[in-house]
Amino acid sequence: MARQKQYIEEEVIDKAMRLFWRNGYEKTSMQMLEKEMGINKFSIYSSFGNKHGVFLESLKSYSVRVNAMFEKFRNASNGIEDIKQFFYDSVAICRQEGNAKGCLLTNTYNEFSESEDELVKDQMDYFMDNLKNLFIEKLRMDPSKDEETILKQANFLVLAKHGLAAATRVNSQKEIEDYIEMTFKNI
Repeated sequence: MARQKQYIEEEVIDKAMRLFWRNGYEKTSMQMLEKEMGINKFSIYSSFGNKHGVFLESLKSYSVRVNAMFEKFRNASNGIEDIKQFFYDSVAICRQEGNAKGCLLTNTYNEFSESEDELVKDQMDYFMDNLKNLFIEKLRMDPSKDEETILKQANFLVLAKHGLAAATRVNSQKEIEDYIEMTFKNI
C-alpha cells in the first residue's frame, strides 16, 4: 500500500516557487529545494519527477498567482492608462510579503533565452506573446494610432516591462515610479 503524502503539494510548490524566484533555476539546488519545501528528495522525485518538474510546477503556480492582475488588465477598457496601471500592479506584487523582487517569468525568460529546454521556452513564449497581444489590444483603443505605430509601441512596452522587472530588484520606489511615468510620457 502506498504511503499517504504528509504535505500539501500546493504549499510545497509555493515554497519552491519563491526559492526559484529569488535564485533562478540554475542556482537552486536539490538540497535547497529539500530545505525550503520541507520534504525529502524521495518525496520531491515521487511527486514531481525531478528539479525540472518542480520548476515547471512553480511556473504554473506563479502564473496562477499573477492571473488576477492579468484578468484585471485584460478586462480594463482605458487603453494606455490600463497598460500603465498594469506596470504599477506588476511592481506591487514584488512588495507583497514573502515575494521576491522582479518577475519570476521575466527572470526565467532571461535565464532560459539560450536554453534548448522546449517546455520552459514554450511557456515563456506563450507568456510574452500574450503580454504583447494585450499591449496591442490596449494600444488599438486609441483611434489616432496606426497599426505600424501600435506594433512599435507594443515592442517597446514589452522591453520596458523587462526593464521594469530588472529595476525592481535594485532601484528605489521613487526611481521605479519615475521610470513608469517616463515610459508613458510619449505613448
